[in-house]
Amino acid sequence: MHSEQGTGFIVRHGLWDTHQHDLAAVSLKRIQAEQISLIRLIWCDTHGITRAKTVTVEAFESVLVNGYSIGAGSWSLDASGGRVFETFTAGGGMGLAEMTGSPNLVLVPDLTSFRLASWAPGVAMVVCDDYFRDGRPFYFSPRHILRKTLDVLAERGLTALIGLEVEWTLMRLSQDTMTADEVNGPGRRGAPPHCVPAEPGFSYDSETNMDRVQPILSILAKHYSDLGLGMRSLDNELGAGQIECTFMPKSAWEAATDYLIFRSATRQICHRHGYLASFMTFPDGVGLFPSGWHLHLSLTETTTGKNLFMPEGGTHSLSSLGLNFLAGQLRHAEEGIAFATPSVNGYRRFRMNSLAPDRVSWNVQHRGVMLRVLGGVQDPASRIENRVGEPCANPYLFIAAQIAAGLDGIEQNLAPWEPDDNPYQSDRPMLPKSLRDALDGLEKSSFYRTAFGDIYIAYFLRMKRAEVIRYEASLKESGIDPKSGVTPWEMREYFDAF
Repeated sequence: MHSEQGTGFIVRHGLWDTHQHDLAAVSLKRIQAEQISLIRLIWCDTHGITRAKTVTVEAFESVLVNGYSIGAGSWSLDASGGRVFETFTAGGGMGLAEMTGSPNLVLVPDLTSFRLASWAPGVAMVVCDDYFRDGRPFYFSPRHILRKTLDVLAERGLTALIGLEVEWTLMRLSQDTMTADEVNGPGRRGAPPHCVPAEPGFSYDSETNMDRVQPILSILAKHYSDLGLGMRSLDNELGAGQIECTFMPKSAWEAATDYLIFRSATRQICHRHGYLASFMTFPDGVGLFPSGWHLHLSLTETTTGKNLFMPEGGTHSLSSLGLNFLAGQLRHAEEGIAFATPSVNGYRRFRMNSLAPDRVSWNVQHRGVMLRVLGGVQDPASRIENRVGEPCANPYLFIAAQIAAGLDGIEQNLAPWEPDDNPYQSDRPMLPKSLRDALDGLEKSSFYRTAFGDIYIAYFLRMKRAEVIRYEASLKESGIDPKSGVTPWEMREYFDAF
């Protein structure tokens, strides 16, 4: 391996630092010690879905030198597998010469993410970055979007810490085999599997209801520990089968990757034990309740680890820097919400007097607002909790969008408006009512075009609008009034896909 490194793709384009090169040898030793025979090379698409190629140990040794070649085909498909871009025309339907004909890309492992797939004996996995064959970062990779955002933070000597708090729905599968109506087709998802909630719900924090699902939760907790996810708690929430998981704060880069692996691992482990884990926001079914993803964020001084959102004195619950950051999040909330809530279904959650916001608002220790401030003077856990995210959001894009918005607040020295004591009656901007409205707001955003780049925003808009078009076509065909409740299309599209 070492004899090839001088001419390999990774070295030739300077894609690894010294630490990554050191981890290459560590990974191979671990593969041998743990008797690993297969390695999943994982990448994250725009929808936040994990894609993977599985390679042998011998092939992985070559991957550590030259990366792994994959087709770009999955990047032209929406979440249902329907083709959005005319791949085999000039410019790949994107107006980009380098995308003509579905070219090959190169996956390069991020060895800091290497870990065992503890539920799949003999299998390890590593999250990868996508590059063009000339070594340039692939335009549409969400990981590159977050990396670019974090580079701006690093230039200021800042590190973003993220605490994950996510709700999801645990169902027990009613049958062992897949039926014909559950089979997918291009651009059309099959029916969701037959299943029932794993516990009856609506006994908030009930120990007895928790005990009904303790066996599978204990299995999950063991695997989360093996994966190094830093879990804090597992709770049964309000709805039937609704589970909440919280995790220790980590750097934004680690947290985004952990979330990707957490969601994928949860679904795979549950399925192996006769359950279905759904990260759909608002599933249809008796007793089912909307779920959210609350993003806890603070900035620290990179050299000392000091929490820069913590006020040293006075009456504010955030430092002046924290208030600037909060103001940036408020300013860019409407135009950036499609990154926090990227599904048609997610906008059903924004209702008055619920446990979710319905407008752009903030306050201290208030669960009815969009941005909830936690902490205070000399509290090293001071942070901002964004309550607008949905569980199926792409973690790299959601986190990048919030950091970019907050940084703009710092750079512009913005100040937030007064706290919203009555958020559901306040005269504040309303959150979009639909994904279509959210995408229209993003299209007009000069801010996110600068932060993420025109090429990416154009791609994201077209990809997500294809989803909206399919949804609206289903409404027209079925005659269903979407105001009457969650539609069958939404259940097919999201329930067993996320």
